[in-house]
Amino acid sequence: MSWVLVALLVVPLAGALTLLVPYGKGRLLRAHALTVSGVTFALSLVAAAAYGSDGAVGMRLVTDLAWVPWLNLRFHLGVDGVSLPLVVLTTLLTFLCFVYLCREGADGPDRLPRDESGRGRPRALVFTLLLLEVGVVGTFLALDLLLFFVFFEVVLIPMYFVIAIWGGRARRAAANKFILYTLLGSVVLLIGLLFVWARTGTLDMVALASSHGAGMSRSAQTLAFVAIGVGLAVKTPMWPLHTWLPAAHTEAPTVGSVLLAGVLLKMGTYGFARIAIPILPEGAAAVAPWLGAFAAIGIVYGCLACLAQRDLKRMIAYSSIGHMGFVLLGFATLTPVGLNAALFGNIAHGLITALLFFVVGGIKERYGTADIPALGGGMLARLPHLASLLTFACVASLGLPGLAGFWGEMLALLGAFDPAPGLSRPLFLTFMVLGGVGTVLTAAYFLVMLSRVTHGRPTETVHAPLLAAVGPAGTTEAREAVAAAERVTEKVTADAEQVVEETMTGGEGSGPTDTAVDDTGGATARRDTEGSGSPGGGGHAKGKRVRDVTPHELAAWVPLVVLILLFGLWPKALLSLTDPVVHSLLGAP
Repeated sequence: MSWVLVALLVVPLAGALTLLVPYGKGRLLRAHALTVSGVTFALSLVAAAAYGSDGAVGMRLVTDLAWVPWLNLRFHLGVDGVSLPLVVLTTLLTFLCFVYLCREGADGPDRLPRDESGRGRPRALVFTLLLLEVGVVGTFLALDLLLFFVFFEVVLIPMYFVIAIWGGRARRAAANKFILYTLLGSVVLLIGLLFVWARTGTLDMVALASSHGAGMSRSAQTLAFVAIGVGLAVKTPMWPLHTWLPAAHTEAPTVGSVLLAGVLLKMGTYGFARIAIPILPEGAAAVAPWLGAFAAIGIVYGCLACLAQRDLKRMIAYSSIGHMGFVLLGFATLTPVGLNAALFGNIAHGLITALLFFVVGGIKERYGTADIPALGGGMLARLPHLASLLTFACVASLGLPGLAGFWGEMLALLGAFDPAPGLSRPLFLTFMVLGGVGTVLTAAYFLVMLSRVTHGRPTETVHAPLLAAVGPAGTTEAREAVAAAERVTEKVTADAEQVVEETMTGGEGSGPTDTAVDDTGGATARRDTEGSGSPGGGGHAKGKRVRDVTPHELAAWVPLVVLILLFGLWPKALLSLTDPVVHSLLGAP
């Protein structure tokens, strides 16, 4: 028995259960969260070191114990080149989420901050995130179909509460939509897994993958693949089963969005690589054209939806649909190149989208909104470090060569150019063209967003919630609010022009103009004498000095930047792990 994999589950579980005893808060709670998540991350690195890089195929660090003997269910754990990167990614992102939570916030520098809606419960948040980590790591380690399903379901409840308790204004509706979609998908998934068990007489994923569907007819494999694939596609999510995702991302707190995009979506794609394709190869070949079609549609749909978004978090959520479309397209090719593309894209998307949600969370915390028009532009002048990180994450996400996002998409298109024997090459060439259109559209929506948010002259805006709060149009209150907003706009424009004129003539401007709303709903304009061009300066909707990136934020974000650069410049670091296993899963030489 390998103690490392068992410890990867026991440590966060014990850390969560310890919080049921009220033994401390504040600084002690922060230390507890960082210690437990840090130790778990260190254990994943120990597992990676023990796994080695000799290119041998097969499960390692295996634990195989009797779980329910009379049903022949086993507590079977192990890792290979497919699951190990996802385990390390999960523990890393969980640790970085706690580092981010320990930044200075509303509850003071010595405590986990309040959630974004003003309710506290920091102990409950730590408990929920640690329990979530147990479920995700267990999903990637499980080698028994029923054990896989149990861990797969454990994840749903913590994420539901993360959204429902610590989310935004529409958190309950988003959480309910999330749990309903994913539970219905899980029911279909369970039916497919039980069907495989009934036909083969075993739940051992290693034995099933080695047999490559022996004992199941083509029609039975196709039926099982559809059931399992639908259940996994909901979690991925695949168009048209994606509608729960934008609301969940928009309303979830920052750490919830990071973990949802960074690791929870990967549970669905991991299921395709671990269960659906190797165990049901004939079913995969029958359904592959449909899977590729849905993937290609999802790529284009996600990009077009991003072009129509006003909210940064919602835009990134739709971008995930497009990026996961490339992952599914790689799977649909049923080739080693395609599967390697999908597995590489999984990790790249987890790193890049996690960084995007972290940075957007920082923007929303400073500006009070993630609405693109309300941000006013000119962020590079106000908050240069934060704007630079946003630019880097967007450029990585659009697939710039030299960054991690490039390799998964490029290899997926290459796999579609030459799909597996038996698949229609003209059809997959069509999918490749649609994927190419998606890459162009991805660059378009990210560059348009950056031009509106980071570039241009800093301007102040009057947020729609302020006007909406005063009543319907045509009322006296609404007319007064509109008049006040017009006065603010005129004052801000005049002051901004004066600042530019003073700067051009060599004079010293007194900084950008900020607006503030008084208790009666009126609005006034004033200058921020602190300046906006240096870190820590910057305009704010309430005229306060806004800090640029803080040390805790840098500690949480820089590791992601380094890994995005590492895998972009040295893709072999990841492909050398996945490639031998991919050939084994496909039965290819």
